[in-house]
Amino acid sequence: MRDAYHEELDSIGDSLVEMARLVGSAIGRATTAMLDSDLKLAENVIEADQKVDELQHDLEARAIALLARQQPVATDLRIVVTSLRMSADLERSGDLAQHVAKLARLRYPDRAVPSDLHATILEMGQLAQRLMAKAAEVIITKDVDLALQLEQDDDEMDLLHRTLFQHLMDDRWKHGIETAVDVTLLGRYYERFADHAVSVAKRVVYLVTGEHADELQADAQPEIQATPGAESA
Repeated sequence: MRDAYHEELDSIGDSLVEMARLVGSAIGRATTAMLDSDLKLAENVIEADQKVDELQHDLEARAIALLARQQPVATDLRIVVTSLRMSADLERSGDLAQHVAKLARLRYPDRAVPSDLHATILEMGQLAQRLMAKAAEVIITKDVDLALQLEQDDDEMDLLHRTLFQHLMDDRWKHGIETAVDVTLLGRYYERFADHAVSVAKRVVYLVTGEHADELQADAQPEIQATPGAESA
């Protein structure tokens, strides 16, 4: 019975990895559909999100069944509860990739992104995919150091997001209000996708250590204490 129990816990972890890989692929393909005005690819991304939803529903059912049957405690309880939260992050990430694809479909055969912003949107899409790939690796390896690095990696996404707004606020913007709204939404989708990848990594930190990532990072900061007499030196 205990072997079956731990196999079930492992299978929940496997489902999380599969979800992370699916949504990482989805954001990459949605970005391509957006920039290339590829209607077929956009439709594929939209339809494929159902698989992510099904995985989340199945994971939730298995996790709740484990809670009811086994009444896990300590680390095992953290695994189940944290897995439920991670699955919610990953499901929402899939929705965000779907939003990108839906915008590509909405503007077809035109492109929602003006040519002078293609490079920025492409970079945001590629970064989002890399962050989620790293989150999947963190789920597999339970590497706390790697998990904590994701928040630093997310700073790059925040910088790209600000770059978009600088273009929008520039007096030379000539693409109209509709395109400005589209670009604003896209920037938000990518930024939130990255935030969910970071959230997944932080939840792994809690799973492994029992402490929240923010608390660990705060503890790692060196304390700066004034040396007696330093002010008068």
